[in-house]
Amino acid sequence: SRSFHSSCPAMVEGHSVHRVAAVHRQKLVGKVFTASSPNGRFKEGAAAIDGKKYHSIEAVGKNLFAFFGEEATKLVVVHVHFGMSGQWSIFDRRKEEVPPVTSTTRLCLEHEDGLVSHLSAMTVRCEEESYYHEKRKILGQDPLREDADPEDLFRRIASKRSAGRSIGDIIMDQSFFAGPGNIYRAEILFRAGVHPSTLCGELGGEELRRIWQESVSLLRRGFLTGSILTVDPEEAKALGRPGMRRYIYNAEACGRCGSRVVSWDLKGRTCYACPSCQPVPSHSQDVKFAPARVFLSHCARETLEERERQGLEKLTVSELRDRLVKLGLSTGGKKSELIARIDGSGWRVKEEGQVQDEKNEEEGKKQEQEQEQEQ
Repeated sequence: SRSFHSSCPAMVEGHSVHRVAAVHRQKLVGKVFTASSPNGRFKEGAAAIDGKKYHSIEAVGKNLFAFFGEEATKLVVVHVHFGMSGQWSIFDRRKEEVPPVTSTTRLCLEHEDGLVSHLSAMTVRCEEESYYHEKRKILGQDPLREDADPEDLFRRIASKRSAGRSIGDIIMDQSFFAGPGNIYRAEILFRAGVHPSTLCGELGGEELRRIWQESVSLLRRGFLTGSILTVDPEEAKALGRPGMRRYIYNAEACGRCGSRVVSWDLKGRTCYACPSCQPVPSHSQDVKFAPARVFLSHCARETLEERERQGLEKLTVSELRDRLVKLGLSTGGKKSELIARIDGSGWRVKEEGQVQDEKNEEEGKKQEQEQEQEQ
């Protein structure tokens, strides 16, 4: 069905990879497939698994390992790493029209009952089963795996070798934490109350356990919901922002305390922190913090209401033009020009005034009701 197909979205962080593995176990594992490589970039690998039974699949962090063959013989493993935009889609000819393959489709699996699977990914390689065990030794602890060993992770983080590295660096190192990416890094450390620039040598056992517990909790929620949702619904409602999905990632202000979120470059990726909720280490004077600049994210989607609240930069060009039409202003120009035009209209002051008027009106009604009850 279409909903089944949509459960395999573009990959970004580890929870999505585990979701794909779960769908494959349910729909594909145990079946024998005809395999081909539409774009020719996995020709030998497709030939190696053609006509073999899909035996099993394992997810480790952002990596998938699909095994083909029989237990009695040597299994062949297909290693998949999606990168930022890979996809392993599944279709059913009996219920829907299968879209044509594209120039990025490296593997096509077809079953006689009508199931078709298209794979596009940054890395797709076919190896002997021993390759999987070699890779497992290199990859770190996956918060979503039952065989994860957090105590081993804590020992490695506390070692002299890691003492001079920041936890913000370590949590993105897949040889330590297998699964979290940039969005989860920001939110896990925020919820744990640990600043990303804190050196591993300064972290205590309690802080490490909080970081691991938040990693498990948030990635598990992502696996169950299919979305990177890090704010507890009850807290979002209490804060008056029921649509809030993340605290500080790609945000100008902290969703919890309202302080200005800061960001900086850490090995080519933008790192986020709230200086109030995450104590800044004394050595951080060497880090060049700057007010976080928001952008329209296609990986971490938000409601229109939330995006409007956080800044015009998060709106699409179409949404900006709709706002300009309501303001009676010209809709021509680049996105930066549209934003400047809206900002120049004083719309934010007007909206804030309208919100305050509504609050005053609501408060007035409440007082009238209380007076009536007293009478």
